[in-house]
Amino acid sequence: MSVEAPNPPAGKRKRTRIIKSNRVQILLFVLLTLALTGAAVWAARIWLRNSETLVFAVGDPNGPEARFANKLAAVMKNNASRFNMKIVNNADNAKALAQFDRREANLAILRTNAKVPPRARAVAVLDHDVLLVLSPGGKKIKSAADLRKKKVAIIADNESSAAFVRNILDLTASNPAAPTIQVMPPGFPVDKLFASGFAAVIAFAPASKIVKDKSYEQAARHGGLTLNPIEAAKLLTRKYPALSEESIEAGTLSSSPSIPEDDVGTVGLQWLLVTQSRMPTSTIGELARLVYENKAELALESGFASRIEPAATDKEAFIIAHPGAAEYINDDIKSFVERYSDLLYFAVAALGIIGSICATLYTKVTRIAPEKASELATQLLDLGEDVQDATSVEEIDCLQDDLEKILRGVVIGLRDGTISSDGLETFKLGYQFVRDEIGMRREALQRNPPEASPAPAPAHEDNVVVVKTAHGA
Repeated sequence: MSVEAPNPPAGKRKRTRIIKSNRVQILLFVLLTLALTGAAVWAARIWLRNSETLVFAVGDPNGPEARFANKLAAVMKNNASRFNMKIVNNADNAKALAQFDRREANLAILRTNAKVPPRARAVAVLDHDVLLVLSPGGKKIKSAADLRKKKVAIIADNESSAAFVRNILDLTASNPAAPTIQVMPPGFPVDKLFASGFAAVIAFAPASKIVKDKSYEQAARHGGLTLNPIEAAKLLTRKYPALSEESIEAGTLSSSPSIPEDDVGTVGLQWLLVTQSRMPTSTIGELARLVYENKAELALESGFASRIEPAATDKEAFIIAHPGAAEYINDDIKSFVERYSDLLYFAVAALGIIGSICATLYTKVTRIAPEKASELATQLLDLGEDVQDATSVEEIDCLQDDLEKILRGVVIGLRDGTISSDGLETFKLGYQFVRDEIGMRREALQRNPPEASPAPAPAHEDNVVVVKTAHGA
């Protein structure tokens, strides 16, 4: 005799499958949402890294501005920066600044005595041009008034620069006491000018070059050389905001003999890397980081940009620093949220959109919907028909157990979410109806138990052999 293991109710297996299937779907959709959000943020970061092109307006392709721009482009490439550099050459630096002023370029280099575009904001100080007032050995010049009585040579690369020197030292031609002034090209030996009868030589010389220029030391050894201080340096900087106070350290022009013997105060002009005022703070902050952290790679062989300095961040500066550069210069370290706020906002937006799409797919398409409580009323009606056909109390007890199982399954389903409350009142009515019917059928069977069926008659054999006994014969 074989004994079959009882099978679990089909309803329970179905509910278990529904619960597991929905839970698996929810987990998969959550993982899918996170994966898609991460992919979207990663793609946005890559797009942002490669989407920003900076236009750099420069003058002569062989000039220091263009060579610095090429160095900066190389630094961006070597550091895997998110910037792409586009260098636009012009006939001269004045035309480059005009292009910058028309907002056709993001970056430019200017000297502070140039016509400064109103929207220019400083990123870094690349170099200084210091004003040198030189005279033969032992012949000092005490003030600008002394220059008005002497033959003066101005070393300048163009007439505009020479005119600027004449203005700040009050050596204009309208002055009746103006001396003989002659403009000489850059690089003209100072000792030859002194030999030609010039009592003073004035020049704006790059601070990065005067250390390497041996002509000053040669002049000092041949006939002597004196570097005269600008006594009214502070007054000049107030009168001409393009000027800045400068100091020339002892031995800068010549180490042997030491010229100057002590530090000398003078005025100077700054070479600035400038950007548009409306450039994003994050963009210029990143650019400033590249410039300040790669000074050695940006320095030119001529010495230009060999001593990059922070731009002035105070509001009184002639050209104020861009807010992005000021943040880096002032070491305003941002928190993680501030640094990646743009990506975080994008991630939240992407998470909301992708999450909404996945939630809609789950609720409307893939989710296995719970059974409605009203649909289970059909089982109750079928059970009620079985109650009417029951002929014994034992059958009624079995049907009572089935009814309780249905009720227990509904309660568990409502708790687990596999059965919805739709039609719950209908189910209650059906349950009460079947429960009452079971009770009435049980009482009826107990009052009038069914009669016992008569025992079946024994079967007769068709082939019966009658044996007669001897007496019967």
